[in-house]
Amino acid sequence: MRKRVYVETSIPSFYFETRTAPDMVARRNWTREWWGMIDQFEAVTSEAVRYELERGMYPGKEKALKLIATLPDIEMDSEIQDIITTYVSHQLMPANPLGDALHLALASYHSCDYLLTWNCQNIANPNKFTHIRIINTMLGLHVPELVTPYQMLEKTNEI
Repeated sequence: MRKRVYVETSIPSFYFETRTAPDMVARRNWTREWWGMIDQFEAVTSEAVRYELERGMYPGKEKALKLIATLPDIEMDSEIQDIITTYVSHQLMPANPLGDALHLALASYHSCDYLLTWNCQNIANPNKFTHIRIINTMLGLHVPELVTPYQMLEKTNEI
């Protein structure tokens, strides 16, 4: 059975990253390398990711939208807002309703194995993992692994 991966907004953005700083080039390369093996996973995204990509002003915007065009969207069920509210009230995520809390709520509610992101401040932040596990367990939700493409590549190489 393939693992389900929720592809967050930063992934298609970094696939077409144009900045030349070494860390940006590395992230772009790792993103592209992971994307080359996407067929090994059940990759999903959401309407929220498409919305964030559409409203942005950056080079590669159209290419980023095209990249995820074939990924299925997971549903924005009515329970998602309650989960977001809980995340924000427990100071797990910032209060932006169209941001990080929404992505975590979607990946958790839909039992994704992984939430793939380059957002290491609010999502793939090791300092938040325990707090996320506690809140999701309290809510009866699955706890996805919060990973970057680099970490996914390491996991794949271990198998």
